[in-house]
Amino acid sequence: MNRRQFLFSATAAAAAQNKPNVLFITADDLGLYLGCYGEKRIQTPHMDRLAGQGVRFEVAYVAQASCSPSRSAMFTGLMPHANGQYGLTNSNAGFQLHERFRQATIPNLLKTAGYRTGIIGKLHVDPERSFQFDFRQTPNTTRQVRTVAPQAERFMAGDGPFFLMVNFTDPHAQRDNPQSARWHFPATVDGDPARPVSPSKETLFDWQQVDNAEQRERTANYLNCVARLDTGVGLLLDALERTGKAANTLVIFVGDHGAPFARGKTTVYESGLRVPFLVRWPGVAKPHTSEKMVSTVDILPTILDAAGVVPPHALHGESVRGIVANPKARWREYLAAEFHYHGATPFYPRRAIRDGRYKLIHNLLAGEAKPSTAIDGDTAFPESKSGAPAAARKAFETFADPPEFELYDLRTDPVEFHNLAGTPKHRGAENKLKTALLAWRKATNDPLLTQKRL
Repeated sequence: MNRRQFLFSATAAAAAQNKPNVLFITADDLGLYLGCYGEKRIQTPHMDRLAGQGVRFEVAYVAQASCSPSRSAMFTGLMPHANGQYGLTNSNAGFQLHERFRQATIPNLLKTAGYRTGIIGKLHVDPERSFQFDFRQTPNTTRQVRTVAPQAERFMAGDGPFFLMVNFTDPHAQRDNPQSARWHFPATVDGDPARPVSPSKETLFDWQQVDNAEQRERTANYLNCVARLDTGVGLLLDALERTGKAANTLVIFVGDHGAPFARGKTTVYESGLRVPFLVRWPGVAKPHTSEKMVSTVDILPTILDAAGVVPPHALHGESVRGIVANPKARWREYLAAEFHYHGATPFYPRRAIRDGRYKLIHNLLAGEAKPSTAIDGDTAFPESKSGAPAAARKAFETFADPPEFELYDLRTDPVEFHNLAGTPKHRGAENKLKTALLAWRKATNDPLLTQKRL
């Protein structure tokens, strides 16, 4: 290190002493299944308590309902169509961040501001070597939730401000080995949860309505995974309290996308895009439930704002400081998201945008290609042909072979069963959202405006 670098490092470290810490918590495949979002079948007291201590966003989207692209948007503040992480890192397709953005991720930018940086659990954005973490702990699984908090506490208790990202495996499905074709949700792990919910008609998801023994078991055990996650989050927040640093720590909690069931994960339906989004920001956030529509692309600008770091380039997201401090502050009118790939194939690009009531989906290759109907072992699509009510069957048919446009009234049809696109009564809403979607695509330099593939 030369003298100039040493002086810069020393100055950054001194300035960092009064900066807030950041604890960023994610959960794999977590939809809106918390008590604070209206869930009644299981109890989630620890996440509910976090929601009550800060701001609970009623409507929050991920950028893309697939793990690596979703997380790339969190790390960069850019949509996947811009940052380059179009699909999963382990898809053998070579998806990764564009080189120009690799030094502009959360840990790398915070390092320049004197932060210690750490991660527990998976990163799942490539190239992983470009992320500057001082501490990396990747246990076999953070599904063993009681192993997480002790590791986190040791890191958080260190000197100077910290950024720690903790990634819980629950409620992601698992295979017992890479060769297994069977995916399942473990009902209990190391005794958690102590009282798992039993499969029943009540555990089925309203946005699927496929009723058979397999779906009852899958949905029940998905909920059990969420209950186990709640235990882990509670232990983690208790560990933060023991360090004495909770009063100066920004806590952000999100799911990385919706549940791994057909019409959820890997789609742009609400069940794929909407996630819990909780922010506890001591001295800034006034506890309340917010109707402002936020995106996980807002996470990087929010964290940089808290740390006093100026973004190195224009971002697609915005800091939520203003709206968590003042519920009446102005904010975006529309919320957008997208999809490209999950694995290496198929390529099925979609764009979606919503306002406070209506949702428009544009399937860019409708009539030329079809999306995958399989996700993590879920058999709901084939089972829907004989095991679901007529409206649900029709929705699954649309899911499997979508038209170019879909329009849903989320006020009267929150599960998106009835496509209103092309109907005279809803032409005004459809045209308004088409205009807003085109404006968003232009503003974010969507490459698929001028080319067929990424």
